[in-house]
Amino acid sequence: MTDLPLALGTIPFGTSLDDETTFAILDRFVDAGGTLLDTANNYPFWNEGATGDESELAIGRWLAARGNRDRVVLSTKCGARPTVPGDRTLDSAEGLSAVAIRSAVEGSLRRLGTDHVDVYWAHVEDRSVPLEETLGTFAELVGAGQVREIGASNVAAWRLERARALSRANGWPAYTRVQLRHTYLRPRPGVRLAESGHVLVQDEMIDYLRSEPDVTLWAYNTLMAGAYTRRDRPIPEGYDHPGTTHGLAVLREVAGELGATVNQVVLAWLIGGDLPTIPIVGVSSLAQLEEALGAVDLKLDDELRARLDAVR
Repeated sequence: MTDLPLALGTIPFGTSLDDETTFAILDRFVDAGGTLLDTANNYPFWNEGATGDESELAIGRWLAARGNRDRVVLSTKCGARPTVPGDRTLDSAEGLSAVAIRSAVEGSLRRLGTDHVDVYWAHVEDRSVPLEETLGTFAELVGAGQVREIGASNVAAWRLERARALSRANGWPAYTRVQLRHTYLRPRPGVRLAESGHVLVQDEMIDYLRSEPDVTLWAYNTLMAGAYTRRDRPIPEGYDHPGTTHGLAVLREVAGELGATVNQVVLAWLIGGDLPTIPIVGVSSLAQLEEALGAVDLKLDDELRARLDAVR
């Protein structure tokens, strides 16, 4: 079975979702051909009572129960875990020093119950630490077999290229993935998002990735936490502009013509475009997962894609 071009977001696992529901979602995802599990060493630290251990621990319990480590690609991150207990901001984030990274990967491996991470990400930028230190430490982890590949999350295009050039110059493993906030709708230019740590895909990043086919875009917040379809989840204020109104109208037209949901059209648009993208889909129920899985075989022909692209 071909691997699904989707990654499963795991933020609610171990907190708002109990093990029974978490395991059911993971089982169904893998049974459908899914392999990519995306987590972090701080999910979901911003929730009252959470420490950031919860998502990795839940995945670790599932892996131990199922004995299927070789069937999944584990993706986790370091750099944004608070160092002050109870801090719900990024003000005390661990950062990307050599000491912080080594400590972080040991913690993730322990919680996940594995001896290696398949994709290890720098979760946020840390410009207080030289890139040489961060990338050199990642290279050590790859050399030791603790990490297979590395990626950068929430990074600008110029910083991504600087990091990749530095890795090439030193003979180190380079970033092969970038993880950014991306969906069909676009916010107003220059808008400041409520989520301060989020970095949006910008035109310069799209241009860069089209020139660097060995770098894959993983997109998060793809369905805007349900805002495309749920009345109780309004579109964020930063997206309040005429383009959003027109875009939503076209999405609904296309969904109606295809007999699909708006969410499925958004995911199909991301998957099948000229910039190959792995959407990260966070779900809290089997029904939501089934909807996302239904997007994989949804094909947008040239005419439909042109209509969707024309209003972005």
